[in-house]
Amino acid sequence: MLLALIILPLLAAVAIFFGSPARLTTLAAAVINLVLGVFAVACPDFAGTFSILVLADPAIHLSLGLDGMSSVMLLLSVIVTLAATLSGTCPEGKEKLWFSSILLIAAGAIGAFISTDLFFFSAFHELALIPTFLMMGILGRGGNDRVAIAWKATVYLAFGSIVLLAGLLLAATQLDSFAFSDLKAVGEHQNAIALLLIIGFGTLVSLFPLHSWAAPAYASAPAPIAMLHAGVLKKFGLYGLLRVGLAVAPEGMQHWLNLLLVLLLGNIIWVGFVTINQKNLSTMLGNSSVMHMGYIFLAIAAAIGTGGVIFTADGALTLAASAAVLLMFAHGISIALSFSLADRIESKTGTLELNKLGGLAKTAPKLAFLFGLAGMASIGLPGLANFAGEIMVFFSGFQGWTPDQPLGPVQITTMIAIWGVVMSAVYMLRAFRQTFQGPLEAKCENATDLTILEKAPAALLALVLLAVGLYPNLLLNLLK
Repeated sequence: MLLALIILPLLAAVAIFFGSPARLTTLAAAVINLVLGVFAVACPDFAGTFSILVLADPAIHLSLGLDGMSSVMLLLSVIVTLAATLSGTCPEGKEKLWFSSILLIAAGAIGAFISTDLFFFSAFHELALIPTFLMMGILGRGGNDRVAIAWKATVYLAFGSIVLLAGLLLAATQLDSFAFSDLKAVGEHQNAIALLLIIGFGTLVSLFPLHSWAAPAYASAPAPIAMLHAGVLKKFGLYGLLRVGLAVAPEGMQHWLNLLLVLLLGNIIWVGFVTINQKNLSTMLGNSSVMHMGYIFLAIAAAIGTGGVIFTADGALTLAASAAVLLMFAHGISIALSFSLADRIESKTGTLELNKLGGLAKTAPKLAFLFGLAGMASIGLPGLANFAGEIMVFFSGFQGWTPDQPLGPVQITTMIAIWGVVMSAVYMLRAFRQTFQGPLEAKCENATDLTILEKAPAALLALVLLAVGLYPNLLLNLLK
């Protein structure tokens, strides 16, 4: 079953190339993958594992498996894939490129998250990046600028991938294995490996100051690509630090902890101020995504600060690791919802410039409600999934600390990071007010509300935010 989750979108992409109806084929593959993914998570014994030897020396296996962490990321992937398939407006005559790209990104993301071999873990991620670059450069917004933006993203992500590959190979040669089951603390060069992994994974996640590619890329990308990359593929780096970095170089990660704390504050505070200053809704959302990566890095830093252990004695994830995984899922759903609705705003008004929008709630109340819900999730409103993840991150920053002890670097960083919640409220509430409230601007006078088909992806993502927000144990039980 696990192999089918990767093969199905690949076969659908090939079928589209040979003339199969693009939209219908992609929708069918996305729906089937959602059903298969949910079933695999609900019945892991039935889903089983898969492994086949690809290369004997060194031993490289195409091996797939699920545990709590990969199960949550699989659910994120299949949910956002279906929503992305239903979002955006494909340019006439570009259906093959548009829908096959969605399928290839989905296959790469799912493959990366359920792989249990370092080689394919990295290879599947690279598979997903290729159609991402093509879609940004060919079908992205921004005229001629989209090509430069796509190249900038390509250079940054290629740099991150090369640095990451160097770190993975340096660790794998010491372990004499690429299998996740053989991951353990290496004996030499832990500091170098940890730094390579922080830079490599960090660039892919837009860790400050290697973040400047992300917001322009998301702002110019077609809606489904922004949803899949910001919502799903970007979590590869965070997942990798948890899954690989802390396993192979725990002492090295501890050595660079203070550096990581400074950089993640750059994401939260510096990029937070940049986000407040944005005048375009799409670039604001892109920067807000970069900002919120800082919270997940804070959970990883909290795990490092407590010894780099992410599994308890009974095999469950620790508080810090659970917080990181839950917030990865919540952010992926909420940012995908935001980008999907921003695309609808642009299609109905012709602009995403905040000073040209206003009063849209008068003509599109359903759109206003759903965008408001996405905004409240981003802020961390109780009852929505992001709140559960963020509050767990802040608690994890103080895990093991008692009032009779002096504040450590992680606790001080956590206290500063809490101010990011205020900054999120400032830019998100202001954007909602400028877009949907106030006098009805000329651009919004003839705007129509969401149709049933346009509401479908938003409703799916909104229901997931509510379900996990009201009952976080839907996911947390998977991590035990």
